[in-house]
Amino acid sequence: MIAPHGDKLIERVLDDNQRGDIIERAPGLLHIRLDAGSISDVENIATGVFSPLAGFMGREDFHHVLNQLRLSNDLPWTIPIVLDVDKSEAARLKAGSQVILTNDESDPVAVLHLEEKYDYDREEMARKVFGTTDAVHPGAAKVLNMKDVLLSGKIDLIQKPPTPFARFKLTPRETRELFKEKGWRTVVGFQTCGIPHLGHEHVQKSALAFADGVFISPVVGGKKRGDYRDEVILASYEELIKTYDLKERAVMAILQMEMRHAGPREAIFHAVIRKNFGCTHIIIGRDQAGVGNYYHPFAAQDIFEEFPDLRIVPLFFRSFYYCKKCLSVVNETICPHPPPDQIHYSGTEIRDMLLRGESPPPELVRPEVAKIIRDTKNPFND
Repeated sequence: MIAPHGDKLIERVLDDNQRGDIIERAPGLLHIRLDAGSISDVENIATGVFSPLAGFMGREDFHHVLNQLRLSNDLPWTIPIVLDVDKSEAARLKAGSQVILTNDESDPVAVLHLEEKYDYDREEMARKVFGTTDAVHPGAAKVLNMKDVLLSGKIDLIQKPPTPFARFKLTPRETRELFKEKGWRTVVGFQTCGIPHLGHEHVQKSALAFADGVFISPVVGGKKRGDYRDEVILASYEELIKTYDLKERAVMAILQMEMRHAGPREAIFHAVIRKNFGCTHIIIGRDQAGVGNYYHPFAAQDIFEEFPDLRIVPLFFRSFYYCKKCLSVVNETICPHPPPDQIHYSGTEIRDMLLRGESPPPELVRPEVAKIIRDTKNPFND
């Protein structure tokens, strides 16, 4: 089986005895309240999703990631994983101390073993990660609103955050064991943030022509306004797998994480994450992890040329459409027919049809999937 990124799968979840000890000592320790995105990052560090990270990045790794797109040990890494606090909060904290990280209800989630406090330039971070400081860009806007000081240090998870989608949740350790049980030597990862259309189904089944299995990995949490609700995405994929997929060759598990919308940098990040789950290949589509017109449509594919040492194989699908003459999903390399015969897969157009109360044609979306969306009172995030 493919090795995790950095050759070591991180697992930093406290056992019952350790958990009891830290909870007993928690009232005497300083506390920091985390937002939902940071709580997801903590869990992903602790369960190995972000291997080889064992905590929030220190100054050296942070600047290497910004400038070289690698950790300070030269391992490919493209997205800073950091914890920000305001100056007054940082002033109370001392390197070498333990800090309790809590949720909005003040429940202990993890303990931070504080190693470093450091300043940073928000505009530089936004410009280098997203290629823009435009506050209209959701990722850049979030960075520009971050607090003044970054904290670094290893973390230990006290308890896994609750989720309404627990039955869809697997850790990298669990997916690796599952793939091994199934006898899968080659696994293709498929990242998704929306409902499946026939184009998505096409690329998954094309990959299965040579791979043992496909790992469908919907991102849950931190969606922007107008995105499909998580429960709609999961119900749609569950129906698709039940009705149209070979069940023994498809596994679905969520990735609890906020999308950064960092385009090409995030495509590499997605590849690293799926590698940690045990995928040998990952599907990279047109405008992967993009938003608006901030990135060239194929920037998320071209960036892989810079990472020959990534050790997960990207599968590039540049364009595809339904041809009314071929009666199938095709691309320009195998279809001779002109544009009037082509039905292109536009997530925006499908969403607009649904908002108008129309059912997308079966050449775009399976009727069973369209019905799930139509039957949901409000399928989109407000």
